[in-house]
Amino acid sequence: MYVFLLHLIESENQWLKIYFPMVFIFPPLLSKKLQPLWLLLVMYFCAFAVASSPNHDAAAASPEIASVASEANALLKWKASLDNHSQASLSSWTGNNPCNWLGISCDDTSSVSTINLTRAGLRGMLHSLNFSLLPNILTLNMSYNTLSGSIPPQIGSLSNLSTLDLSTNKLSGSIPNTIGNLSKLKYLNLSANGLSGSIPNEVGNLLSLLTFDIYTNNLSGSIPPSLGNLPRLESIHLFSNKLSGPIPASLGNLSRLTMLSLSSNQLTGSIPPHIGNLSNAKVICFIGNELSGEIPIEMEKLTGLECLQLADNNFIGQIPQNICLGGNMKFFTAGNNNFTGPIPESLKNCHSLKRLRLQQNHLTGDITNFFDVLPNLNYIDLSENNFHGNLSPRWGKFRSLTSLMIANNKLSGVIPPELGGAAQLQVLDLSSNHLTGSIPQDLCNLTLLFDLSISNNNLSGNVPMEIESLHELKYLELGSNNLTGSIRKQLGTLHNLLKMNLSQNKFEGSIPFELGNLQYLSSLDLSENMLSGTLPPTLGEIKGLETLNLSHNSLSGGLSSLNDMRSLTSFDISYNQFEGPVPNNQIFHNVTIEALRNNKGLCGNVTGLEPCPTFSGKYHNNMKRRVLIAVLPLTVAILMLALFVLGVFYHLCRTSTEEQDETTILRSSSVFPIWDFGGKITFENIIEGTEYFDDKHLIGVGGQGCVYKATLPTGEVVAVKKLHSVSNGEIPNMKAFKSEIQTLTEIRHRNIVKLFGFCSHSQYSFLVCEFLEKGDLNKILKNDEQAIAFDWKKRVNVVKGVADALCYMHHDCSPPIVHRDISSKNVLLDSEYVAHVSDFGTAKFLNHNSSNWTSFAGTFGYAAPG
Repeated sequence: MYVFLLHLIESENQWLKIYFPMVFIFPPLLSKKLQPLWLLLVMYFCAFAVASSPNHDAAAASPEIASVASEANALLKWKASLDNHSQASLSSWTGNNPCNWLGISCDDTSSVSTINLTRAGLRGMLHSLNFSLLPNILTLNMSYNTLSGSIPPQIGSLSNLSTLDLSTNKLSGSIPNTIGNLSKLKYLNLSANGLSGSIPNEVGNLLSLLTFDIYTNNLSGSIPPSLGNLPRLESIHLFSNKLSGPIPASLGNLSRLTMLSLSSNQLTGSIPPHIGNLSNAKVICFIGNELSGEIPIEMEKLTGLECLQLADNNFIGQIPQNICLGGNMKFFTAGNNNFTGPIPESLKNCHSLKRLRLQQNHLTGDITNFFDVLPNLNYIDLSENNFHGNLSPRWGKFRSLTSLMIANNKLSGVIPPELGGAAQLQVLDLSSNHLTGSIPQDLCNLTLLFDLSISNNNLSGNVPMEIESLHELKYLELGSNNLTGSIRKQLGTLHNLLKMNLSQNKFEGSIPFELGNLQYLSSLDLSENMLSGTLPPTLGEIKGLETLNLSHNSLSGGLSSLNDMRSLTSFDISYNQFEGPVPNNQIFHNVTIEALRNNKGLCGNVTGLEPCPTFSGKYHNNMKRRVLIAVLPLTVAILMLALFVLGVFYHLCRTSTEEQDETTILRSSSVFPIWDFGGKITFENIIEGTEYFDDKHLIGVGGQGCVYKATLPTGEVVAVKKLHSVSNGEIPNMKAFKSEIQTLTEIRHRNIVKLFGFCSHSQYSFLVCEFLEKGDLNKILKNDEQAIAFDWKKRVNVVKGVADALCYMHHDCSPPIVHRDISSKNVLLDSEYVAHVSDFGTAKFLNHNSSNWTSFAGTFGYAAPG
């Protein structure tokens, strides 16, 4: 009650001056019963007076309330012009209090002072935003959105604006002249848009400006000299536009400037000497223009320079000798110009230097011992100059060096073995010099190397076998040397190789089948060597190969191993001894005779080649018929015998004479329906499923035979292991063949590969087993991608599976069976990474009554110690 009365006393309301005295005047004249009623009545009228009269405070605040409401309305109207996704992103923009909205901040008067909507996913234009209703904004940041259209001229009404960032949008049109009205602007960023037209000269009015970033647009015209009128400017980024004309000399007035980037434009003329007045400059970039003339000697005064980029222009003369006089230079780029003379002396011992690019000039001098050991240098490119001398062993002491490129010069001598000490080296390009000697083995210590280019020299000897340690290698350029010997099979272990060039050497012998392991290889050039023999079937396993050049060798045989190379776009096998039909690939449909000429007997539908004989199909049909006539009667006879004497089936097969051909198919109702077809269809399906064991079905090559993938008419897939045979049709290792049959017919286990059937014939001897999708463990472990997917849980399960198989053979079989050749190549994995032990050619049944001594069998390196 007393608080309320105090409020009434302090109030300036006119009605209270009338009602308030009544509280004290009339009660003494009334009876005690009526006094409380009178008091309540007076209080009611006082409250009514307060409620009905104008509020002085609200009236005083009404201009601020109106301002906030207009700001909210302006922002809400702009929000409504955006697309639905943008409006959803601004879902908090409701009501009349923008201070609580996403990206909005207000000052002490509740007026909008900051709009920060960077990376808000906005799509729309700025034209619907009434900037005149937002007079108190200090920061406007709408970067990293998808705003389009032009920048409205009304943006010049933001007289208090300190930061304007509209970068990384899709704005177009020109920069409005009204931007010069933003006298308080400190940070301007319009980069990464599609702005066009010229830079308005009015930017010279932005006297408070510290940074001026409008890079990566389509701006044209000249750089306005008025930029030199901005005394506080610290950073200018105008790169990646279409600016032309000279560099304004007025830029030399910017004594506070630390960064000046004018790269990737169309600027002409020379560097004005006034640039030497930029005493605080740390970064100056002129890359990729059409600048010419000599570098002004005044540039040597910029002792604080850390980065000077002059590359890709038309500069002439010598590089200033004291360019690193201040000892702060970290990045110096002058490549692709017309500089002459020696390397500046100040770079010799510039210990701060990290990157040095002087390539594609006319620089001269002996660089044998020019450079001191620079501890921070990680990149140097001196290629395509006229340097001479030797490669210094000192390069091996550059511990930070990742790229060393001195290609296309006149260097002589040998590659120093000490170079193998530069352990961080990733790129080594010494191509097109006059280097001699052999490839030092020590280079194979550079395990981080991914680009080795030493082609077009006079190197001799062979590739070091230790090259297999360069697991990161992607580009191997050894062409145009005098290298000899056979192509190292160790090259097949470089699984990351994308390009390999061994052309124009003196390599001989056959192409190693290990090259088929290079699954990422896209370019292979073995041309102009002395290679012979046939193409390895594994060559066709390089599915992504795009360029293949085998020309000018003495290779022979057919081209069937290339049948599945669907990615080939460039191909040359001319000047060899190849014969037979040209593969039916898309690349061969468009190939010209130049890529096939001068071979022994190629045929096909190519202009300049003879068409292949039409009787080839009849030949294959006759061959199939002969095989069936020879095999079918014996097959039926043996199967009939098997029905009556199933228990002695294998014994009869083993004791048959070598003069009598055998064809035996084991019963398996799911894969070989012999009860329905008597084995005839089974044999024929294997022959047809492998197309007479065509190389395109080849999935593996071993010491005893080749493994093919065959698809049966039922859709089931099997693996067919065809044994090698000699000229008289005999199997070189009949004992191993029979041992594998005997073992696999005696055992059945989840972790042992299943045998479905076999055929012993003078022309075809093979085993038919289950097909396991993942292939052998050895290939998985050598393939980085597959090895990553082959995690530790799967690996432990594989070990358990192999152990279970061995335990079963040793303890659950009678007599016990020992495999004698457990290796990663003989462990196959199915699609679920379940292990299956295979290849029982050396397996042995143990005799409990014998000492079981035996000669060595198995694979060296995997056999248990004696």
